[in-house]
Amino acid sequence: MSLPRFIQIHTLHAYPAALLNRDDAGLAKRLPLGNAVRTRISSQCLKRHWRVTEDQFSLEKLDVPMASRSRIFFEEIRKKLVETNVPIDIADVCANTLRDAFRKNLDKLIKEAKKAKDEKKKKGETQELDEDEAGTENSGEQKQAILLGLPEYEYLKQICIRVAKTAISGAEVRLTLLEQLKAERSNFDQMPLNCGLESALFGRMVTSDVFASREASISVAHAFTVHQAQVENDYFTVVDDLKHEGSAGIFDTELASGLYYGYVVVDVPQLVENLEGIAATDCFAGGTLSERRELAGRVVQHLLHLIATVSPGAKRGSTAPFDWAKFMLVEAGDWQPRSLAGAFHDALPLEEKNSKNSMRQRAVARISQELSAMDEAYGAPLSRRFLSLDAVEVPGAERINLAKLGEWASEIVRQGVC
Repeated sequence: MSLPRFIQIHTLHAYPAALLNRDDAGLAKRLPLGNAVRTRISSQCLKRHWRVTEDQFSLEKLDVPMASRSRIFFEEIRKKLVETNVPIDIADVCANTLRDAFRKNLDKLIKEAKKAKDEKKKKGETQELDEDEAGTENSGEQKQAILLGLPEYEYLKQICIRVAKTAISGAEVRLTLLEQLKAERSNFDQMPLNCGLESALFGRMVTSDVFASREASISVAHAFTVHQAQVENDYFTVVDDLKHEGSAGIFDTELASGLYYGYVVVDVPQLVENLEGIAATDCFAGGTLSERRELAGRVVQHLLHLIATVSPGAKRGSTAPFDWAKFMLVEAGDWQPRSLAGAFHDALPLEEKNSKNSMRQRAVARISQELSAMDEAYGAPLSRRFLSLDAVEVPGAERINLAKLGEWASEIVRQGVC
């Protein structure tokens, strides 16, 4: 028996004639590896589709606060303030003060705001707003998307409304709001899921003094083809229904086909810490009730279903790049994670003489060989389960279906043993 400190997920997905992930030139993303260039799917692309999919195992169905990534949070709060009859100039100050609080040191901003307020009092200009106080949406600075939990967004909005309703000048609004944000920092941290489930899973890096960064509990590798890249340039025309001759346009795009190896690691103690607010070191401690790992178990169960059945892909309407995993291996244990990508450092040949096995059967055989070699070299006691469309064997692993695979992974997280 060992602790399920890490859950490692290995997959094989097959996609024919698809453009799963494009680079800045509109071409399929590539990855040089070993003796061949492969096509790949970025981890950001994979995570995006797992986050936003809508089905019975979507993240939203876990019924916990979610998050949104946007560049216009501050403009949205400004609009809400105006809707509650806050003067436009005061609403501008609130929005721009929030934006500054996400980019600069809070104590420094408070010091500057106090100095500005004192100077205005001396001049008797408390009722007037300087242009830099009110701010404008076109400040010339590039807006960056930030990830905010929906509870965080609502809390910020209420703080702004409360401050805006009581202040009498722009200088007072700015200073009061900054001081309120500083005073409320501990409240934001008391409920970790205020940052939203997405932050708890995939992390959040912020430089703000108001909100804390979140360490990712789920690590996702770029998926890549187990064989050399197979791409072609797809030339196509658009027919003009109202013209008897010619076309409405001539275009081309790149399409790729392949069998992709994917790898995901769940850091269970970090996941529990992010979800429940308890220290990762206490995740499997004797005094920690299994109920504190209940949500983490459900998250892992949903994640397995999403990884197995949700497909990424541009040009969905014209390529239908939908596939379920042909193979999924799940490992649990308390050893440090290790990928099995080394099994495909030498690309699988597209054809293999004297072999009746399919590409995916040969890919599973490579994975099994890598596992056997790893086990012999390191002797890591990992618990394993796998699903496969083919009659294959995996060292030390039991073959089950996806539903049972999800239940098994969820249960070992709850019980704290595997």
